[in-house]
Amino acid sequence: MRSFEVGETVVRRDVHRSGRVWSEHALRVLADTSEALVAACAPGAEVRWSALYAKARTVGDRSVRTEAFDAMATGEWELTDSRWQQTELLLWNPPGSWFSINALYTTAGLRNWYVNFEHPTTRTVDGFDTFDLTVDLVVAPDLSSWQWKDEDEYAHVRRLGIVTDTEHRAVDMARAQVLAMIEERSRPFADIAAWRSWRWDPAWPTPRLPRSKRAARSVEPTDG
Repeated sequence: MRSFEVGETVVRRDVHRSGRVWSEHALRVLADTSEALVAACAPGAEVRWSALYAKARTVGDRSVRTEAFDAMATGEWELTDSRWQQTELLLWNPPGSWFSINALYTTAGLRNWYVNFEHPTTRTVDGFDTFDLTVDLVVAPDLSSWQWKDEDEYAHVRRLGIVTDTEHRAVDMARAQVLAMIEERSRPFADIAAWRSWRWDPAWPTPRLPRSKRAARSVEPTDG
């Protein structure tokens, strides 16, 4: 397995089972150990999304998100260039896991933890591939409360066959694992103070996608 160097730019890709790329996101590597890959970005980092999904994020219309998932089920969509907006992102991605743990920051500090349930990552030349399985867990900064997000969309992608029964069982196991980590305050939740004090260093260069991956159009989505 390839290891990444601190300061290196990596590309996180969501890859559909058809082999088509659904999204690409440029990140800066902060650490890469046997425990987890830790990477980050700030507003301005380059991303590419499905055009319909990008539109849904921009206008806040969940019906357009449904259209985007319908397009995903057919395997037919176009990607569009964009930029990460509004929050600084710190990602903790343990190898072999069906989730990644993200911390989202505003100027006021840590806004919330955001757990993505997704395929275990596969390392690539430029970074790593995964596939977001739609359902998420939003957790308060002090871990005092949490709530599930996008359960309705998860049910929809289950009906469409985007998430298979096998994947669904893996997600159920991952849900229980993450809730146990929060309850036990195991890593990365063991040192909340360190996570709450982290901020993107403005001296770091903006993460950019390889030039060949950039598309012609640009939109401005929101985060989370």
